[in-house]
Amino acid sequence: QVQLVESGGGLVQSGGSLRLSCATSGIIFRLYHMGWYRQAPGKQRELVAQITSGGNSNYADSVKGRFTISRDNAKNTVYLQMDNLKPEDTAVYYCNARLGLSSTWGQGTQVTVSS
Repeated sequence: QVQLVESGGGLVQSGGSLRLSCATSGIIFRLYHMGWYRQAPGKQRELVAQITSGGNSNYADSVKGRFTISRDNAKNTVYLQMDNLKPEDTAVYYCNARLGLSSTWGQGTQVTVSS
């Protein structure tokens, strides 16, 4: 059974930092491309950052220079370090694991940035 469990969300002031974690089980983690997405109220889910099985990463323009995605294949976990947070970063953040046509989502973790 594939499971993705996000953690690390919370309430932070503008300019602050948070580190999200996504622990996976039931997959051969090192083979999967991993991504972080977010969905704000009334908006569509959008890609924040992704990292390939080979370790290559890319970011949405809105978070470049502020967010860093990383993965630890020994721990089957992907991380999202978020620095210099802004109120517009407020959203539910979701972890995604993708391999070919297979795509699995976590349950999400709330990030709220106060001004």
